[in-house]
Amino acid sequence: MMIQRRSRTLAVACLLAATATLAASGCSKSETSNDAGGDSSQGAQAAKTPENSSGSGCSLQTYGAPKLDLKNAVVGFSQSEKEANPFRIAETQSIKDEADKVGVKKLLTTNAQSQLSKQISDIQDMLSQGAQFLIVAPLNSDGLEPAFKAAAAKKVPVLTIDRKVNSTACKDYVAFLGSDFVEQGKRAADAMIKATGGKGKIAILLGASGNNVTTDRTKGFVDQIKAEAPGLQIVAQQTGEFARDKGQQVMEQLIQSKPDITAVYAENDEMGLGAVTALKAAGKKPGKDVKIVSVDGTRNAVQALVNGEYNAVIESNPRFGPLAFATAQKFYGGEEIPENVIISDRAYDESNAKASLGGAF
Repeated sequence: MMIQRRSRTLAVACLLAATATLAASGCSKSETSNDAGGDSSQGAQAAKTPENSSGSGCSLQTYGAPKLDLKNAVVGFSQSEKEANPFRIAETQSIKDEADKVGVKKLLTTNAQSQLSKQISDIQDMLSQGAQFLIVAPLNSDGLEPAFKAAAAKKVPVLTIDRKVNSTACKDYVAFLGSDFVEQGKRAADAMIKATGGKGKIAILLGASGNNVTTDRTKGFVDQIKAEAPGLQIVAQQTGEFARDKGQQVMEQLIQSKPDITAVYAENDEMGLGAVTALKAAGKKPGKDVKIVSVDGTRNAVQALVNGEYNAVIESNPRFGPLAFATAQKFYGGEEIPENVIISDRAYDESNAKASLGGAF
């Protein structure tokens, strides 16, 4: 969704200025590389300026939570999806690394394995284990209300990262940290227009349903293509569920049903890499016969770009640890946190892919 600009307090501006220079420390391997973490100094996650964040400020007082020193606290992190995906590997590792750096007394971590019911029970279990602050990567935008109510009953603040929830800020959760997903889709469309010359037939490999990432990345892309490239026709939209094997399966089907496809927009790198495999098996040259643009910034996708099998990658930075804990410290220090803290994401293309490979995750 497009983020509305509203007035912010001076405290909000101070928060974002302070976090804008934070470098992420978490990096880890992917399924196909033993060194996929990259150079974390190149992979810094930073908040944009206050103008790119929005929402009424939420303070410790307005949230109604007790003051807490993180060094004497039990913090819980709820991961949504299995860590076979490089994004999730890097995200979890970043939280663990920063918790260690901050000196958190105890970090509890869980993984919902892409099951909403499990994520709810995971959060409830961490609360029963004494979690005093929660960082949650939501599986879906809806459905976590029972978990949030359980946290509210114990006056435990919740910070959401990477996916937005359709709940009330400063009541059900403190704030959202993440990307502008509509903007990611728009930037992917611009990259596709450049790669194709504004002509051709595009297939969209959609992410999982039920969350704002898929909805917003689709909206940004589709609207921009319609506005800027009437010569590009979107001929298929099919979900690959953010998974490499599903992306490959969908691409195999599309090669048979729509053999005249000349471009693929994958809403994450894993699906895009699955499409590469399918195209090569069908005797087509990905990156040449069929242009490919995706979102994430994994080491494998950027390497495919270096190899000429890809055309562009729009980053979605998963290294939330430093920004998440800096936000928590500001919150417990009495400062107001904006409802949406939007981060900056880079873009990779043939001009910078090789030099920037070290910053991919």
